[in-house]
Amino acid sequence: MCRGDDATCPQFELHYRAFREDLDHERRGFLKSGFVAAGGLATLGAAGASLVTPALAQATAARASGERKHHYLAANADTVHWGYFSKSLKPRVEIESGDIVTIETLTHHANDDAERMVQGDEGAESVFLWTKDKKGVDRRGAGTTDPKLYKKGSGEGQGVHVMTGPVYVRGAEPGDVLEVRILDCAPRPCANPKFKGKAFGSNAAAWWGYHYNDMLDGAKREVVTIYEVDAMGSKSWAQAVYNFKWVPQTDPFGVEHVTIDYPGVPVDHTKTSRNFDVLKGVRVPIRPHFGTLGLAPAEADFVDTIPPNYVGGNIDNWRIGKGATMYYPVAVEGGLLSVGDPHASQGDSELCGTAIECSLTGVFQLILHKKADLGGTPLEELNYPMLETKDEWLVHGFSFANYLKELGPEAQSAIYGKSSVDLAMRDAFRKMRHFLMTTQKLTEDEAVSLMSIGVDFGVTQVVDGNWGVHAVVKKDIFAGRA
Repeated sequence: MCRGDDATCPQFELHYRAFREDLDHERRGFLKSGFVAAGGLATLGAAGASLVTPALAQATAARASGERKHHYLAANADTVHWGYFSKSLKPRVEIESGDIVTIETLTHHANDDAERMVQGDEGAESVFLWTKDKKGVDRRGAGTTDPKLYKKGSGEGQGVHVMTGPVYVRGAEPGDVLEVRILDCAPRPCANPKFKGKAFGSNAAAWWGYHYNDMLDGAKREVVTIYEVDAMGSKSWAQAVYNFKWVPQTDPFGVEHVTIDYPGVPVDHTKTSRNFDVLKGVRVPIRPHFGTLGLAPAEADFVDTIPPNYVGGNIDNWRIGKGATMYYPVAVEGGLLSVGDPHASQGDSELCGTAIECSLTGVFQLILHKKADLGGTPLEELNYPMLETKDEWLVHGFSFANYLKELGPEAQSAIYGKSSVDLAMRDAFRKMRHFLMTTQKLTEDEAVSLMSIGVDFGVTQVVDGNWGVHAVVKKDIFAGRA
């Protein structure tokens, strides 16, 4: 049944209205627990602790147009771009600051089990369509699109995520900051009647995983595990359905894929051996979130979605889910926000290469803070993606803070051979030091001491080319300063 997430449903408007009413009810409770009103826009208000100060909130509200609008962006072959960010992409929707956008996202691993994750879903079917004559979305990655040059397929798989968007925010210019609030995040129900009420995701222990060259038997193998999630929300865990070892797959164009080297290759399960006796009795707590969420960079026309960068992208932090707020520096006109790489759950490190890759629908509120209003606020010098929750602030460090700029003309290939946890830790340390000194007015010595005793540093991911370390500081540490 459509839950306001199927734009092709004859009763879409009725269902979406009901969805919005449920969301409004949920949001009221959410606002009550963590937000306060400020000039028509909400700002995090736990003990007054927020990156958006009351003065900034009021300045932003004063610039806002009239009534806040709701927009719906379905995921289909016409609204997604696969494997890349681009400042040259045509916007799929244009909004005003403060508007709310419901955005459908599809996992690029859906064809690992098309019966459970594609079949019967009109939007997914249009995206994953692949016959001997055509693909629903041909380009998959930032690589070459010249058939004389590519070997795997158009885009060469240099970037893998199915991205919905971009969303153009009117008035956004370089130097501004875009605040992105995730108001809701829910699994996309399976459209196959055989699996009613369920959703599914795929975890690939793949060749790019941290584990791959360190197997106990010395073998080189890729193993895919399919997980089941309760799409109705009554169960807070995922459970394994089966796993299978990847065997060479020949795509509809006749190209053989010995490894998982090109996104969306249909898996022929007559060639696999499925093991349904896997992880019995294990319940994995779900943490629905968006692995890849961010703006278009300015440095190149087509940018691989895999390595994260200064305007966000593939950060793969499981905390970027419902109730979280992300802040991004705007690099190009309109910002051009895209969303993809939806996950049902993931642990810090994303060690084997992927999370539980599971299609989700998110509800976002986008608020534009103009450069002219940022002076003297915690957002004044923001040049990296920042995460705020009700109780915490998180900075994201990468091996290279802006690899597109730091590594020169060959950055998009060079990044894959240069990353390390050491470099990412150094970047996270420097960003947290700057954050504490500028927002809390600590001295450097005070900041260093506090980081050692009151800040948690964790490995975000070691699989995305540009490795990540996040630093978490709890807001209530500063409660006595109010």
